[in-house]
Amino acid sequence: MESPDPRRTARGRHETPEERADRRWVELLQEVRVIQTGVQILFGFLLTVVFTPRFATLGEADVTIYVVTVLLGAATTGALIGTVTFHRLVAGHRLKPETVTWASRLALTGIVLLLLTVTSALLLILRIAWGGPAVPWLVAGLVAWFIVCWFALPAWVLHRYSSRD
Repeated sequence: MESPDPRRTARGRHETPEERADRRWVELLQEVRVIQTGVQILFGFLLTVVFTPRFATLGEADVTIYVVTVLLGAATTGALIGTVTFHRLVAGHRLKPETVTWASRLALTGIVLLLLTVTSALLLILRIAWGGPAVPWLVAGLVAWFIVCWFALPAWVLHRYSSRD
């Protein structure tokens, strides 16, 4: 009996480290494109708030939350754009696997910073729009939801299905 082709029975992809790095880079770039659009819209909106008449009426706490939100938005933008500039600066030096690893870390940092930016923006907007005592609880609930969607669910799926190997 003829032995089966290992390429047909082996799990996973059959690619060289360079091919894998190229594929992972393309996937990462697509992910960053998706998230960066939302970050740009949010950050652009935040930058305009200070020029509205209502801004002058904000209390000190709300101004502080606004400043923190803008700084977090800038940091988020920096981390996400950093994935592309990292690649651009080290491209051509035969460091693609390392580039993908470090760019992935920057992207994950950007996602964590985005969580903080959205949290801060929600807190500010709900304080101004509603100001009720439930605002911190609403924001905490939404943050919990983001954590479940963005981190807990993927971690659970990874744990559950990778343990089958």
